[in-house]
Amino acid sequence: MLSERVLLGDVLLAVEFRSGSSYTLRYGDLVEYSNRGRRVRGRTLPYEFRSVEQLRYDFEQDVRAAGGSLA
Repeated sequence: MLSERVLLGDVLLAVEFRSGSSYTLRYGDLVEYSNRGRRVRGRTLPYEFRSVEQLRYDFEQDVRAAGGSLA
C-alpha cells in the first residue's frame, strides 16, 4: 500500500494505492477519484481506469477545472 497526504495551503491532497488495483485520489472536497468513479464539485461521474499516467493527468485536469492548484 502507498499512502501520502500533503497539505497544499488549506487543502488536503490524499493519494492512496492499495493491492488489487484499488486507488483513491482526493483534493479536499472538490475532487475525488476512486474505483467507484470520480466526484467533481459534488457531481458523481463514471471513470474508466486506463493507466496510472492517465489517472494522474485526468485528476490534475479536474483539480484545475474545479479551481484548485497542485503547485
